[in-house]
Amino acid sequence: MELEAVFWGCFVGGALYALISALLGDLIGHALDGILDFLSLDGHPWLNPTSLVGGLTAFGGAGLLLAHYTALGIAAVLLLAICCGVLVGGGGYFLYVKPMSQSENSIALSEKDLSGKIAEVITAIPSKGYGEVLVKAGAGHTNQIAASFDGESIPGGVRVVVVEVKDNTLYVSKLDPY
Repeated sequence: MELEAVFWGCFVGGALYALISALLGDLIGHALDGILDFLSLDGHPWLNPTSLVGGLTAFGGAGLLLAHYTALGIAAVLLLAICCGVLVGGGGYFLYVKPMSQSENSIALSEKDLSGKIAEVITAIPSKGYGEVLVKAGAGHTNQIAASFDGESIPGGVRVVVVEVKDNTLYVSKLDPY
């Protein structure tokens, strides 16, 4: 009966952790703002909380199921529950945590990619100054600082082409209507 309490504790604790972190994770993270950084396990990537808690939850759930629905002895139930926890925790790490940590997490666009793009002037560009253009980038649009490549003023609402990108400024020319 004591082992059943351990299984229930691991299962319920893991389920509550998952529920609370899914619903309130960002709020708690911002509210605590680094207070719990000492708990970080940065040196051991396989000790990620997602895989650890997933493994503990699987350990508890498997232990409960094995204890109630099999005729196995307590040692066999404990050993199989540990194996299930390790498999689920390791599987979670190798199938989710590790690939996600290696994925690109930036949605920033490269200014180099803007050369040759069509844009619309949203703030008039004087002949010797700066204005603003709206450029389609991926699935959205981005506002960028622009200057005239040809040295002529460009009024708002005119379509332009990005000729060059230099020093965080798009140098644009009027787009011929034909």
